[in-house]
Amino acid sequence: MKFPSPLMKGRLIRRYKRFLSDIELDTGECVTAHVANPGAMTGLAEPGMEVWLSRSESPKRKLPFSWELVRVGRHLVGINASLPNRLVEEALSAGRITELAPYGTVRREVRLGENSRIDFLLQEDGLPDCWLEIKNVHLKRGPRAEFPDSVTARGTKHLRELKAVAASGARAMMLYVVQRADCRKFGIAADIDPTYAEALAEAKLKGVETICYVCKIRRDGIRLETPLPMAED
Repeated sequence: MKFPSPLMKGRLIRRYKRFLSDIELDTGECVTAHVANPGAMTGLAEPGMEVWLSRSESPKRKLPFSWELVRVGRHLVGINASLPNRLVEEALSAGRITELAPYGTVRREVRLGENSRIDFLLQEDGLPDCWLEIKNVHLKRGPRAEFPDSVTARGTKHLRELKAVAASGARAMMLYVVQRADCRKFGIAADIDPTYAEALAEAKLKGVETICYVCKIRRDGIRLETPLPMAED
């Protein structure tokens, strides 16, 4: 996925009200940018950090700037939690997700149950339908990428729905998209949300599959790249 125009560099002044940030651009101008991320963003929102913004020319946008990337050491980290579904759809079309490459039909936002939607439904003649839910990951602790970075009741609900799908005989899968390339493996942050960790363990016992892919991140775009090993704990 390419950014539609070159990103603008700046320094974070503060993040506040979850979805707002004040940033000083390299030009000296101070702007308010949208933060498309409801999570804690631990270690990614410290004042003074180098950040990169996109700018929309749409007159309908209340805030033209969006915070896209932050530099942590030598690495860029994607903080836009609205991007993983687009990244996965692009990777599915290109056949880059090995576990799902045999599926030819991809449908987005398909109704599941009475009041939920699943991110993707994959279908192919001769194969069981695959119900796929995507989660954005950017928390790093030690060598591990971890999910979640805050309590996620919605994430737990999705796991219970996938568990029911697996019990029906269809294929159910969680795909964790890590928007950073400085981690050696992926694990669940059970200390942050023990309820989610327990729900995932139960879902896996019922046949829900879990995979994790890491992104290649550059200032001109982000691409879902390679699998990341799953930690056993």
